[in-house]
Amino acid sequence: MKKVNLIAELCQNHYGDLSIVEEMIHAAKENGADYVKIQSMRSNDLNYRERFEKGLIEGGYTKCKKRPFNQEFQRLRNLDLNPDEHFKFLELCKKYKIKPMTTIFTRNRINLVKKMNLEYLKISSFDCSSHAMIKDILSNVKSKMIVSTGGAYDREIIKTAKILKEYKRKFTLLHCISIYPTIPEVASLLRIKFLKKFSKSVGFSDHSNPDIYSYDLSAISKTLGATWIERHFTILKKNATKDGVVSVNPSQLKELREVLDLPNSQILNFIKKKYKKKEYSKILGSANRELTNEEMLNRDYYQGRFISKSKTNKIVYNWDETVKLKNINQV
Repeated sequence: MKKVNLIAELCQNHYGDLSIVEEMIHAAKENGADYVKIQSMRSNDLNYRERFEKGLIEGGYTKCKKRPFNQEFQRLRNLDLNPDEHFKFLELCKKYKIKPMTTIFTRNRINLVKKMNLEYLKISSFDCSSHAMIKDILSNVKSKMIVSTGGAYDREIIKTAKILKEYKRKFTLLHCISIYPTIPEVASLLRIKFLKKFSKSVGFSDHSNPDIYSYDLSAISKTLGATWIERHFTILKKNATKDGVVSVNPSQLKELREVLDLPNSQILNFIKKKYKKKEYSKILGSANRELTNEEMLNRDYYQGRFISKSKTNKIVYNWDETVKLKNINQV
């Protein structure tokens, strides 16, 4: 039985405090994680977009999310990790003997992640279609790639897989529902079967609330062929951060590790006792699915949320094919 790689995503649960980061790394290692991951985003790269200042509701339906810039900037600025802190993160991972990983959010940090010399580099769901950035990374960074696919259209996933194959890069595709938190009824875990058409290595980024649904979605995904599981991780109280609701604590991480190490037959036995046949069928969903309205709203907000700047101080989006990496300021 192939071991499932378990990623503990520190996400925004560290307050930008390296002492908390160290505690999280230690706790992740002690409770069964194989990788611990940070996010290489910068508050200064947050993009002001007027339509998100007030949002839009028409006929009782949300057409555009309300996420005011200043409020988001103030929240994110306390989470920034500067380049030196990125390398301190690597040292801490070495100290506790756990493998490091990060997610890159902008093209202006390609040089940084290149210097980090990671075994794996993560692309977030909303950059699955940022083919210009993906090509820049593949041309400059040697890391194997993990790409989340939440909020992406089939054609975008297919093109991304094609690019990765053209560059002869080893990669993993993660199924993901970009709803925070994700409820089982919309999990569509059979999507893992769809992703296996394009990559032998597939996984699941689980955004369900572990206090309600425990390890259920991750465990089921393992029985469908997932060999990578990503879960947000926290050592703080769940209500202390925005990501707390989708994060596992140390004891929940340990329980998840133990379940993922079980044979599939044993996992399915307790899952099918817990869920009725119709409920289980809803969790599996369909390998081919349309994005929900909530996912479309999140796609609209998160794509273009962070930007780089050219050497002439122009905004550069991750998908902009007209701007070469050499003309983008690196930070």
